[in-house]
Amino acid sequence: MRLADARAICPALLTEPNAPDKDAAFLESLARWASRYSPSLNVDGTDCLWLDVTGVAHLFGGESELLADLKDRLARLGFRARFGCAGTLGGASALAHFARRSPALAVPDTLPDTLAPFPVEALRLEPNTVLLLRRLGLKRIGQLYGLPRASLERRFHSKDAAESVLRRLDEALGRRNETHAPLLPAPDYVARLSFAEPLISHDGVLAGLERLAAELCGMLARARAGARRVVLWAARTDGSSVALEAGLSAPSATAAHLVRLLKEKLDTIDMGFGVDLMTFAALAVDDLSPEQTALSATDRKPGPEKLIDALASRLGARTVRRLFPQQSHIPELAQTARSAFAKLPAWTGDARNTSLEKPPRPPLLLATPESVTVMAEVPEGPPLRFTWRRVSRRVVKAEGPERIAPEWWRVLDGSPAQRTRDYYRIEDEDGCRYWVFREGLYQERDEARDGDPPRWFLHGVFP
Repeated sequence: MRLADARAICPALLTEPNAPDKDAAFLESLARWASRYSPSLNVDGTDCLWLDVTGVAHLFGGESELLADLKDRLARLGFRARFGCAGTLGGASALAHFARRSPALAVPDTLPDTLAPFPVEALRLEPNTVLLLRRLGLKRIGQLYGLPRASLERRFHSKDAAESVLRRLDEALGRRNETHAPLLPAPDYVARLSFAEPLISHDGVLAGLERLAAELCGMLARARAGARRVVLWAARTDGSSVALEAGLSAPSATAAHLVRLLKEKLDTIDMGFGVDLMTFAALAVDDLSPEQTALSATDRKPGPEKLIDALASRLGARTVRRLFPQQSHIPELAQTARSAFAKLPAWTGDARNTSLEKPPRPPLLLATPESVTVMAEVPEGPPLRFTWRRVSRRVVKAEGPERIAPEWWRVLDGSPAQRTRDYYRIEDEDGCRYWVFREGLYQERDEARDGDPPRWFLHGVFP
C-alpha cells in the first residue's frame, strides 16, 4: 500500500528510507562471513546466498548438521533465513523459497519428484514468462516434465522465452550445467596436504607448513611470480578450521621467508582434536624481478623487505609504514609515508643521468625545518655564524648554494605562495655538518619593497 494510506491507518508508523546499495553491500559482507562453510559462494539476487558445499559437508558431519550450524549462527546474529540443499543450484533455490519446511534437503535421485509440486516461479523465471505459463495452465513444475518441447516452443511468442523455460528446468534437474562465478575465486597457486592421522602438535603443523611452502614456491618460481599475500588454512577433525594470513611488502618466492612470517603465529592455533588437512595458498601475486643468484657476486644491496615483513607480522600491517618518492623538488614534499605493503611506483626517483645528479643530501631530515639566526658576510652568501636551539656555532666550511625554485603551479590551486630557497652544506668548528637554507632573496624584497626579509632554516644534518 502507499505510505500515506499506511500512515492514515497507523499514525505512529515508523519508516526508514530504502537503501538498496547498502543492502547489497551488507549481503556481500554476509557472504564473506559464510566462507567458513565453503570456499565457493556468492550472492544470488537481492536476498539470497548460495554455497557450494561439495566435499565440505563431511567436515561438519553432513549437510543437515552444516545447515543446522549455519542456521544457529545466523540466529545469534539476529537473522531468520530459509535453507535448501540439493544437487543443483536451481533445485536448492526452489527448496529454500517454496519448501514447506526449512531446512529442506533433496536426495539427487528424488529431486524431480521433490520439485514437481512446486509452482513454476521456483524455476527463477521472468514475471512475464511465469504469467504466460499460468495462462497456458502450466502452474506446477511437474506439468512441464511430460510436455513435448516442440509444442512448448510453439506456445511462446519468442524462441528466447521458450528456451529460458527449458534451460531453467534442465538446470534445476541437473540435465544442464549452470555456470556460477564464486565471490572469492579459488587462488591460482595453492598447495594442499592431507594426513592419514590428525596432527596434535604445533611441531607437526610447522613441518607441514615447510613442505607446503616449498611446493608453493616451486609453482611461483616456474611462473616467475612472487607472493604478496599468503594464507595457511588448517582444518580440524571436528569440522572447525583456522586461517593464518601474512602480507609481504615485495613479491617473494622464497620458502624460508614465507615460513618465517607464519612461524610465530602457529602457536596461536588451537589444535582441538587434531588437524587433518592443511592448505597454503598465495592470494595475491606479482611478477618477480630477475636477479643475479650465481656465477659471480652481485653488488645488489639487501632491501628492507624482510625486515618490513617481520615487523608487520609482529606489530600488524597497519602500524608499519615506509617512505615512497614523490615527484617534487621541495625536499619535504619529495617523499610521503604510506603503508609498507603499497606497491612501489614505477618512478623511483633515481637520477640515471650523471650530469643531472643532485648535490649530496643529508640522510636525516627534520620533520619541519627549524628557524635559525644567521650572520653572513654578504647578504646572498653562506653563513659565517648561526644560532640553533640556543647554541651559537661558528662555520668553518661551506658549500653551495643549491637553488630550489618554488612550485609556482601550487598557487593556482589556492596554496600560499612559496619563496626561492638557497641550500648550503656547512660545517662548524666541531666537525658537525648541517644542511641550511635561506628562504627568499634580498633581490625579491627590493623589487617588492614591502616584502618580508629572507629567513634562514636548518633542514637536516649530515653524519
